[in-house]
Amino acid sequence: MHNLKLWNASNKKNNLSRFTDEIKNNLKLNTYLDLHKWSIENKSDFWRKVWKFTKIKGDLKGEIYLPNKEFIKCKFFEDCKINFTENCLSKDDDSDAIIFYSEKNLRKSFSWKQLREKVFKFSYFLKSNNISKFDRIAAVLPNIPETVVSFLSTSQIGAIWSSCSSDFGEKAIIDRFKQIEPKVLIVTDYYFYNQKKIITTNAVPSILENIPSIEKIIVIPYDKEKANLDVKFKYIEWNDIQKSTNKNDKFEKFEFNHPLYILYSSGTTGIPKCIVHGAGGSLIQHKKEHQLHCNIKKGDKVFYFTTCGWMMWNWLISSLASSASIVLYDGSPFTPSYEYLFKIAEKEKITFFGTGAKYIDTLKNNKINIKEKFKLSQLEMIASTGSPLVNESFEYVYNNIKSNVHLASISGGTDIVSCFVLGNPSLDVFSGEIQCAGLGMEVDIFNEKGKSIINKKGELVCKSSFPSKPLYFWNDKNFSKYKETYFKKFHNIWCHGDYSKKTINNGFIIYGRSDATLNAGGVRIGTAELYRVIENMDEILESLAVEHQLINDTEVILFIVLNNNIKLSNILKDKIKLNIKNLLSPKHVPKKIFSVLEIPKTKSGKVVELLVKKIINGQKIENKEVLTNPDCLEEYLDIYRSLEKNA
Repeated sequence: MHNLKLWNASNKKNNLSRFTDEIKNNLKLNTYLDLHKWSIENKSDFWRKVWKFTKIKGDLKGEIYLPNKEFIKCKFFEDCKINFTENCLSKDDDSDAIIFYSEKNLRKSFSWKQLREKVFKFSYFLKSNNISKFDRIAAVLPNIPETVVSFLSTSQIGAIWSSCSSDFGEKAIIDRFKQIEPKVLIVTDYYFYNQKKIITTNAVPSILENIPSIEKIIVIPYDKEKANLDVKFKYIEWNDIQKSTNKNDKFEKFEFNHPLYILYSSGTTGIPKCIVHGAGGSLIQHKKEHQLHCNIKKGDKVFYFTTCGWMMWNWLISSLASSASIVLYDGSPFTPSYEYLFKIAEKEKITFFGTGAKYIDTLKNNKINIKEKFKLSQLEMIASTGSPLVNESFEYVYNNIKSNVHLASISGGTDIVSCFVLGNPSLDVFSGEIQCAGLGMEVDIFNEKGKSIINKKGELVCKSSFPSKPLYFWNDKNFSKYKETYFKKFHNIWCHGDYSKKTINNGFIIYGRSDATLNAGGVRIGTAELYRVIENMDEILESLAVEHQLINDTEVILFIVLNNNIKLSNILKDKIKLNIKNLLSPKHVPKKIFSVLEIPKTKSGKVVELLVKKIINGQKIENKEVLTNPDCLEEYLDIYRSLEKNA
């Protein structure tokens, strides 16, 4: 069955069609599938062309791709050198490089000239304080312009950046940064979320006690000239550094595969893994995605609703390397109103608007009509990630936000700091489908036996290497954690852990994480397809389903957040079950349904099914600090106790 076509790609020239024209020569590249196949089979040619087309600044020499029998050991651009920051400071004029808004309606902007100046001053400070390449700089910061400056200054001198968002609890911060032993810690005095002022320096004494490697603390005032803190630890004021006239405007070129930043696995199943990403791999992958898949051009304005603890922040910052301006937002996306982000989009003439699927779902569930209030005449593309975007949310965007917009559901992750599957300006958009596999990414769907399948659900895999794979995990001798994480299921094939399907349109549908799929009567069920049916009911705002182990069997347990003052009656339970049975199958029907006040989520808005699965199956849970609402877990513990009592 074909999904509904929602958008027809125009025949107008875009970056992807220009790129295709440039490389055609005698090649028969009549369709995107032809181009994609060529990009996989000719890795050296393809990635060299991407470097040149996207105008990467650096030394391009030597072999582009060195294959190896082992996926991990394949090398890209081994003899090439770049400076990541030099590529991001691509302009030097008075137009806006960064525009910032807070939920308090504070607006601030840095021109390209100002951005360069601030980066050069801070990188001088780092160098003069004996920070050198490979040293780690850690930040617990909100999504403000100074965070971007700090990161670009770090990468300019070849040091390694690592950040958590301000709302991380001190245990979550220590669990991450203790492993990488940073020399510098950067924090703000406070930040705001949902109208509440939150002091961030309270966690610093505990961080210092647990991480003795920290030599310097820098405090950035959130919205004042000075921080003026009454604290016992010594710190340096950000604005004092910026008042200095000393600058480091040199761009030393480092190895293409020099480490750029350390990102972290979610930490919902143990101590977070420290994933080290390379400067060149991240840059070329992002430029490929931005320019070819998202059609981002010089002078565009790119926005992504993200915190500094989510990989989408890293992805957003790289837009500077395409001479696009970036728009930052800090605070609740629904404060002061549901449509506030679109008010900013209209005012700032944003061309690319990125967000999480849960944000779009919330607008849909609250019946918010953006179209009525805003024209969004400059908006060309909306991107959604973080969790699957279901058919109804696709349709909501076209009916209630903008009808002539390129909507792309994109999916990849922290592991590759980029996408496996994403949008395409030259292809039509079908409801519920991700448009295509990324160029240079040999994506497939495997069944349990490791055989390629079409139009059936299975594991999303990548069959050959790519430049943005992690360089290594921190402190991971012999790559043992690395191999265990991605190569345990299929030999030498990257298994990403997404339960997916390749469609007859050559698009992709993701049904949720593989390790959270439900096994009911021997049938694997993706949680996203269940949520799609449930959350389409007027009575229900959100849902979460997990598998509960019995002595010789399993059962599906469903948790729902109800709308307004609705109560979970037997009539409503029967209605939910009947809906699921009719629209999915009898196998999908949950054995038990519970009403809860909240669904637990990570700081980036992802629903944490695995944590609830552990609670309901009596397993120990760790790292509650990764959640934005850890207190809600008590409700699930109470339900577990009642299940045990009645077993």
